[in-house]
Amino acid sequence: MFLIRVRATFEKCGRAKYISHLDLNRCMLRTFRRSRLPIWYTEGFNPHPYYSFALALSLGFESSCEILDFNLNEDIPFDEIKDKLNSVMPEGMRIIKVAEQKQKITAIAKAEYSFSLVSDDVDSLYADVNKLIASPEILIEKKTKKGIKTVDIKPDMEILTCNKTERSVDISMYLPAGTQTNYNPTLFIEALKKTTDTAFETENIRRTAILCADNTVFE
Repeated sequence: MFLIRVRATFEKCGRAKYISHLDLNRCMLRTFRRSRLPIWYTEGFNPHPYYSFALALSLGFESSCEILDFNLNEDIPFDEIKDKLNSVMPEGMRIIKVAEQKQKITAIAKAEYSFSLVSDDVDSLYADVNKLIASPEILIEKKTKKGIKTVDIKPDMEILTCNKTERSVDISMYLPAGTQTNYNPTLFIEALKKTTDTAFETENIRRTAILCADNTVFE
């Protein structure tokens, strides 16, 4: 059987950040049907279009690096695939790149996130953020299959930047992602809320890269 394995990178922002992962699956099914691309269907009693997302994205998060894998049963230029999908993608979603699948999903090890903490007292918040970052451990309560578990996220978290502006503390960080462990910035934010008396709001949480263990971009 002739099969082309395709990997598309897409952005999800604006109103699209409120599309849940379950609804995203339904949305993509409609998108493929409208695009009229020759997508490969699974075999068996209940054939359905094969496609999968590398990582689920939390509701309310934006992203410029989401990964969508699918198979085609005809050889079509990547630019044409990109154009056909973008012509029917919903508002806030856009295909950035289409290429062949080079690496297995198991190669994903971490993700890069950026976000802003907005406060009327930025100086105090900035001091508390740096205090938390410098602490020997950052303990959070995390839901697992076996119930609530106390986890130290400090060893698996890498702060890339932490800058103060007139209205916010802007942070970017690496967090583990993939088939074994998945963290997102809300864990750090919840830990900060427990250690600061300074009121703040979180804005613009965005996944900016999906990476392998050596910090190279997953492809």
